[in-house]
Amino acid sequence: MEPPAGIEARIFSHLNELGFPYEVLPCDPDLADTRLFCEHYGIDPDVSANTILIVSKRPAGRYALCVTLATTRLDVNHRVRDLLDVKKLSFASADETTSVTGMMLGGVTPFGVESPDMPIYVDERVLERDEIVVGGGSRSCKIRISPEVFRRLPRAEVVRDLALS
Repeated sequence: MEPPAGIEARIFSHLNELGFPYEVLPCDPDLADTRLFCEHYGIDPDVSANTILIVSKRPAGRYALCVTLATTRLDVNHRVRDLLDVKKLSFASADETTSVTGMMLGGVTPFGVESPDMPIYVDERVLERDEIVVGGGSRSCKIRISPEVFRRLPRAEVVRDLALS
């Protein structure tokens, strides 16, 4: 299943509006998962950032995008739960991620998200890097950009200890 037409154009338009230079890194869709991508293209996992959709179960239906370094683990059961002020939550399934974001796993990015109420939480360690590589909206590309972009990204909140080492 391919992402809906125009997703990359929407993301690149949003990036252009934010005013940060970025580089589009083409990617073989079969190598889009973080570990495979980093190994094949020689990208240090310490500058690769994953964008993960979280969904609440009680109460149902609240979403958040979380951006963490690939070398860390998102603290879903404590930090994210507290941020969303819910009792129970989990990682969204692949189908739910595509339905909510328009993007497939391996390509999810915090840029160009059309849901105006969805918070975007960014682990503060992401901002300690000189550059990061995130999904490009599809499994066919990644984006290399300065993490300072998150200071301008609407709805983005930099969070201490969003992820565990």
